[in-house]
Amino acid sequence: MRDIAVFSGSAHPALAEEICRHLGVDLSPSRLTRFANDCLEVQLQANCRERDVFLIQPLVPPVQEHLVELLLMLDAARGASAARTTVVLPHYAYARSDKKDAPRISIGGRLVADLMVAAGASRVLAMTLHSPQVHGFFSVPVDHLHALRELAAHFSQYDLTNTVVVSPDLGNAKEAAHFARILGLPVAAGAKQRFADDNVQISTVIGDVTGRDVIVLDDEIAKGSTVIELLDKLRERGAGSIRVACTHGLFSSGALDRLQAFDDVLEIVATNTVPIPSDKIVPKLKVLSIAPAMAEAMRRINVGESVSTLFEAP
Repeated sequence: MRDIAVFSGSAHPALAEEICRHLGVDLSPSRLTRFANDCLEVQLQANCRERDVFLIQPLVPPVQEHLVELLLMLDAARGASAARTTVVLPHYAYARSDKKDAPRISIGGRLVADLMVAAGASRVLAMTLHSPQVHGFFSVPVDHLHALRELAAHFSQYDLTNTVVVSPDLGNAKEAAHFARILGLPVAAGAKQRFADDNVQISTVIGDVTGRDVIVLDDEIAKGSTVIELLDKLRERGAGSIRVACTHGLFSSGALDRLQAFDDVLEIVATNTVPIPSDKIVPKLKVLSIAPAMAEAMRRINVGESVSTLFEAP
């Protein structure tokens, strides 16, 4: 590889270290300090001059703190004469703010993308953005990966002869259909209407789920309101066992406890794009690593190879 420097913010250093192990490079040190007036300062403590710099920082709670830290890291890399600076964004929280669906509201997904570019981002490596149009919010090249290969490899160990993949809503149906094609399964979707961030209603399930085992696939689970609403509809339709899968397992407000309390939920599968709560044992939770995929994408970006082959079915 060409001369490379990889730095991590404070959001998910364990993932950055794992990515560096797969890349075969050391994670370069950085220092985050806070002034008496509560302002942050970042110092990249390794040479960046004319190097290919990667900054790894998912936007997870506290999102605003981690966003400002990332912007300061970008500014520091630009000021240190980096040849190119790539933001490695395993989770882009502001991607959910992707449209103007009420009067006088901001479109945070576009604004934060502009902030990253203004701070010095040359390109972005993202994982499972909330909606396809977010890709277009960035005025620099974006490599948009997904975790469907990792999730499919996990579920392929089971007998799936009587299984259907279910998307909680029509917006995620395209990704669910892609996942179903990898596994050779049929697909169904919930008809969802959102009234507030934690208030959703699923009127029906489109597709045949009666008597079938189900894999519920979503891009992100935060409070779990959508998935729990979908589980009720699946039970009404006579579905069998249920496995829940997502890329970004935020699991806020006790979502994990609520999901694993259901007897018909056999397993909850997420990836490590965000730090998974580790303060208690969750028997039904399985965490898959996306570090190998992210490391391979970073290697290909560094040497100028195509990243598109990472999307091919296993």
